[in-house]
Parts: sequence; C-alpha cells; structure tokens
Amino acid sequence: MASTTEIRTVSDITLVTLQGSPSSTHFMADVFERISKKNINIDMISMPPNHGANAGLSFTISDGDLIGILEIVNTLRFETGIRVSVSSVHHKISVYDPQMKNCPGMAAKVFSAIASTDADIRLITTSEVEISLLVTEADYDAVLSALETALQQ
Repeated sequence: MASTTEIRTVSDITLVTLQGSPSSTHFMADVFERISKKNINIDMISMPPNHGANAGLSFTISDGDLIGILEIVNTLRFETGIRVSVSSVHHKISVYDPQMKNCPGMAAKVFSAIASTDADIRLITTSEVEISLLVTEADYDAVLSALETALQQ
C-alpha cells in the first residue's frame, strides 16, 4: 500500500498568546468574536490546562492581519490586564495522513525527527489525521528537511 503521508506548509504566520486571561468560555468567545468582526481568520488554537481562574490561550493568524490583531489585543490588555505576546514570521508545517488514526507510532516518528533538529517549536496542534507545528523562520528549513527524511523511511 502506497504511503499517503503529506507534508503541507504555510508561511507568514503570526502567533498570538494571551496569558493570565480569564478561564471561561465566555472570555474566549468574546476574543474570537472581536477577531471575527475584523475579518481575521484564525488557524491553530491551543489552550493549556487552567490554573484556577486564569488560563492561557494561543492562536495563529496570517502576518497580513498583524495590525488588526494588535488593535484587538491592546484593547483586551487594557480591559482585563492580561499579558499579550505577539510574534510574526513563523511557518506552519503539517504532517497529514488520513491513515494516521490507525497508525500507531506516527507521533513518535514526527517528534523524533524534530528532536534531531533541536528546533524551537512554538505551537503544536493535532487531529486524528494531522500533526501541525508552528516553527520559527530560523528553524523552518531544518524541521522540514528532518520530517521529509523521516517520513520517507
């Protein structure tokens, strides 16, 4: 059976992290509603476990939407006192395979390949059929090459 694993990439990605935000779905809904009203698309979303009443929330947008997102997060910072981190010029590398959900070991293969690069991985999201990594510009070529090599084996 032929491998159906694909590596997909998207460039010019901005990572936005809200730290110390209220750990409520109402807050998240408000954030994403504000972003939607500015016609900004969100791609990756990650939220670590809550720490009491506070949480963190990270998401990615296109670098082209940086000015619009800065207006929103600065307003949120003023209203709630949350800490905001925004960094641009990242790349998303996704390993996609519709058979991944039935293929134990794919995560081990992907993360072993990444470990060999000692890269700075900024964000990870997954589904049953995809592992997506947000990497810095400096680490993009090394991570992509390591994944291509590992997945050819």
